[in-house]
Amino acid sequence: MMLDFERIWPSVPYILGGIPVTLSYTIVSVCLGFIWGALLAFCKVGHIPPLRWFADFYTSIFRGTPLLLQLILIYHASPQVIGYKFSFWEAGILTFTLNSGAYLSEHIRGGINSVDKGQMEAALSLGISYPLIMKDIILPQAIRTILPSLVNESIDLLKESALISVIGGADILWRANEVAAEKYAYFEPLIVAGLLYYILVMILTTGARLLEKKLKTS
Repeated sequence: MMLDFERIWPSVPYILGGIPVTLSYTIVSVCLGFIWGALLAFCKVGHIPPLRWFADFYTSIFRGTPLLLQLILIYHASPQVIGYKFSFWEAGILTFTLNSGAYLSEHIRGGINSVDKGQMEAALSLGISYPLIMKDIILPQAIRTILPSLVNESIDLLKESALISVIGGADILWRANEVAAEKYAYFEPLIVAGLLYYILVMILTTGARLLEKKLKTS
């Protein structure tokens, strides 16, 4: 077995160029997924049965099917139904947002339920509206409780963003495969890609630990 990392060294900057692409998918999808997941969570803990049924059914669909299948359906199959062809960016962001929203909704719902119900009753007795109670009182405490879960979901999404390479998104993995095909060597560029994902995950994990520590002492 002959490994020659010097052969692919000139192509490493090209692989590094996939980092902004990977991070853009991750950051945008996490932010939009959190907003969508929070809305679903509010439906689940609310008192309107149709909204609760919709949120539960939605979550079961996106948690019960593979993410790769969802991505392929949105990118390749949706034009047959809606007559519009999503770009790599649009398909990736839409898929990751819809998927992460389903998972985050369960985390947020659990965080909301963990807050003492007496706070809700006290706020209602003071005449504060339900939306303001959720936004200013309940949700901030819930986020503090579920922060580790949110970090885990972000890490999973960072790694799962590699699936965008299947439809041609020029992320880290796609660029590594391009270099591998050009140099006729797969092991070296894929190791470089794996190392980049590992570094990004470690940076995200370290930042999350620092934030969690700050929240505990605040």
